[in-house]
Amino acid sequence: MRAWGVGPGELERLPFDQRARLAERLRTGRLAQWAELIGRFRQMAGGERARRMENATGELVGVTLGDDLSRVIPSELANLGLPELRAVFAARYAAGELMLYDSQGEQTTGRGAIIACVDTSHSMYEAGPGGVTREAWAKACALALLDQARHAGRDFVGILFSAADKLQVFRFPAGQPAGIARALEFAETFLGGGTSYQRPLSAACELLEEEFNDAARMRGDIVMLTDDDCGVTEQWMRGWNDAKHRLGFRVFGVAVGAPRVAEADSVLDALCDNLRCVEDLTDVHAAADLFRVI
Repeated sequence: MRAWGVGPGELERLPFDQRARLAERLRTGRLAQWAELIGRFRQMAGGERARRMENATGELVGVTLGDDLSRVIPSELANLGLPELRAVFAARYAAGELMLYDSQGEQTTGRGAIIACVDTSHSMYEAGPGGVTREAWAKACALALLDQARHAGRDFVGILFSAADKLQVFRFPAGQPAGIARALEFAETFLGGGTSYQRPLSAACELLEEEFNDAARMRGDIVMLTDDDCGVTEQWMRGWNDAKHRLGFRVFGVAVGAPRVAEADSVLDALCDNLRCVEDLTDVHAAADLFRVI
C-alpha cells in the first residue's frame, strides 16, 4: 500500500470493510505485480526532486548585464582595485549594468497542469525484459508524475487512450485529495484497440485551454507515453502548434519499448520538445530527467 501512496493516516480514516477491499484489490492480480515497480518509481522521483535546485548555476552561455555580485566578470572586479574607478563601479552596480556571466541550467518552468497521456492499445500489453509490460512501466511513470504534481501544488490529469473512439480522462485537482479508488481505477483501466494521437492530445490541449481561461495559468506539461507511431493531419498539426505557442506548454515523449517511435523522422518526434526511448523496462532511472525538469 505504501508503494501506491496509501499512508497510515489515510488508512486510519477508512472504514474497515473499505480497507479490507482495498487490501484485497492491491494484493491480487496484476496490481500486485506492479507494486515493486511503482514503489521504485516513487523512490526515484522523490530522489530527483530532492537533488533538484532551482536557479542553480549551470552551463556558461555568455555575458549579460545586472547587479548579481556573485557572477561579476573579472575585468569588472579589477575596477575596484583602482580608486578612481570605484565610483564608476558603484554607479554601474546601482543601475544594474555590471557585466555578469550568463548561465543556463536545468530549471523548473512548469506552472500549469501535468497531463500524462498513456497509450493502452493492445501492443502496450507486451512484456519486455524482466517480464514488465509496457503498460505497467507507463502507468508506474504516470503515477509518479501524479506524486510530482501533488508535491508542486499542480493539477494532474491522466488520459488513457487507444483508438480514436476510446478515451478516458482522470482528473486530480491540486486542491483536493487524490482518492485511492480513483488512482487505482486509473491504473487498472485498459482500453485495448489501436492507437490515435489526435484524440488524446486534443483533449490535453482543451484541458490546458480551460485552465488558462479559468485560472490564467500557462506553461503546463504534457507527457506522451506510447509504443506506436501514427499519423496526424496537417490541419490538426497547425492547430496544435498554434495552441503550444499560445498556452506555452511543453511536450515530453517517451517511446516505451519501441526504439523506432523515437527516431528523428517520427510523428512523435515532431510533436514533442523532448523525446526519449526506454528499452529496458526494468530501469526506472531511464525517465529520471523528467522529474528534474517537470
